[in-house]
Amino acid sequence: MRELDDLTREEILGLIQDSLREVISHTGLWFRAAEEELGMDEALELDATAWADSFPLQSRRLCQRLGWAEEAGIPAFLTGLGKDGLVGVLEDLAKNWLANDGIWFRTVEEKHGMVVAKKLNDEAWTRFTVIEARRIMKRLQIPENGGLAALEQSLRFRLYARVNKQEILHTGRNKIVFRMNDCRVQSARKRASLPEYPCKSAGLIEYPYFARAVDSRIETTCIACPPDPHPEEYWCAWEFELK
Repeated sequence: MRELDDLTREEILGLIQDSLREVISHTGLWFRAAEEELGMDEALELDATAWADSFPLQSRRLCQRLGWAEEAGIPAFLTGLGKDGLVGVLEDLAKNWLANDGIWFRTVEEKHGMVVAKKLNDEAWTRFTVIEARRIMKRLQIPENGGLAALEQSLRFRLYARVNKQEILHTGRNKIVFRMNDCRVQSARKRASLPEYPCKSAGLIEYPYFARAVDSRIETTCIACPPDPHPEEYWCAWEFELK
């Protein structure tokens, strides 16, 4: 019977990786259970309260173990960075998020096929896009039901905004159009001479759910999204109208 002292250094490093995964997985399972029992709004409130207590505790413990200085529960190597450095960290985290999403899709597709991968992807977006919208609003104190101004502000702080090029056009008193001018995923496929990924099914969940999470009066219309034909200046475009 092996004990911890019997493990090699490499095996312990593997357990550390797994432990980090368990922290993330268990947090996600708590959120899902709270949502199913109490609803999305209450799950988000509980998650915000728990995270405010949990993150400084976890960060401080690791800082003490690794000999890192810390400031208010955040490693000093982060708090000591200037704005450019912090923006760079945000960009790296957004790239990691997108890479992780793509790896999950590929893993499911390779084992269970495209249909199942797209189904799971679409299901994940029904929750993630709402969670992302609400967290952006809470962090930046964007008011609920703030109309198109609130939506435009929230769209500018999505993870996608750190890795893709996008623009927002004001096309009427109660309308704006969001364009994804350069999509990291689609551009990579184009460079590899692969066909465009048909992301419209996910977009028809992602964008309407995001907009309604900001303001329930906003209706979303897809102008174009692969596999739809689209002009060279954008990959997809979405119209948001305040009813």
